[in-house]
Amino acid sequence: MFGYTVPAYSRLSPADNNLYRRYYCEGCHQLRAGFGLTGTTTVNYDMTFNTILLNGIMSDCPEFDGTKRRICVLDAPKADSSMMRKMAAYTLILTKWELYDDETDLPSAKTKLISFVLRNAMEKAVSLYPEYDEMVGEGFMRLRDMELAGCRDAPRMGREFGKGLTGPLEDISGEFYSRELGDVFTELTAAVYLMDAIDDLEDDFLDGTYNPLLPESGFVNARRLIDSSVYELTGTVGDVVGSLQGAYSRVRPQMRGNESLCDNIVYYGIPESAKKVIMGEAKAKASIKNILGNRKERLSE
Repeated sequence: MFGYTVPAYSRLSPADNNLYRRYYCEGCHQLRAGFGLTGTTTVNYDMTFNTILLNGIMSDCPEFDGTKRRICVLDAPKADSSMMRKMAAYTLILTKWELYDDETDLPSAKTKLISFVLRNAMEKAVSLYPEYDEMVGEGFMRLRDMELAGCRDAPRMGREFGKGLTGPLEDISGEFYSRELGDVFTELTAAVYLMDAIDDLEDDFLDGTYNPLLPESGFVNARRLIDSSVYELTGTVGDVVGSLQGAYSRVRPQMRGNESLCDNIVYYGIPESAKKVIMGEAKAKASIKNILGNRKERLSE
């Protein structure tokens, strides 16, 4: 369970805590049912939030039971939801392109192994939704071009990347899609990209991979860089998170459920994640390599 788009658990009501766990587990069940047991390794916080938000707007499956099995990954889906099935495929397509990006940045035996293990699941997702694969690929290529051009504007890079990823979400939400909802997805991608960049400063420097926040020279370690520019970084993160909250506030009146849970994540959970990343208290990048390799510490629940 990795990612930055997490609830503030201390502020969750018992009902919303149970609701969040049902959605997270349902994402896992949908991946297993549609794409096999290996697909369940790709479930993450960020896609769980997208599903909660979309179902709150669409009411595609307003009520569904939680898991009953002791080994919950083996349980069948509880929600008969076209939206959730599409979100499972979209999760695997994003994973495919993340692995491609990782392999392009820094080829490794670990990435090749993970790609091999997930190959059948990812290929099935692509075969079902080739248009999603094309749109996500264009988003990654757009980001790659900005990296090769040496762009140092991390929020702008995140937003451009996010615009490339909203196509599948627009299709999934169908008649319920709006420009304001697209803004939420775009700003969320920008926030996650920026937190990733802060989170990965040390690793990117050591690996020699691109990070818009790394200086051209003089880098000693991540802690020193963050401390020396903490006001600027905090302001940048605050602006991006504020833009996300503003976009969400414009979408919220359309919601027919899940409001209090989404409120918690957007107004409390994501700001807490940002604070932890800047303070160096948690490393939570939603990377399939981190999930399977356990390289990052898990966010406290």
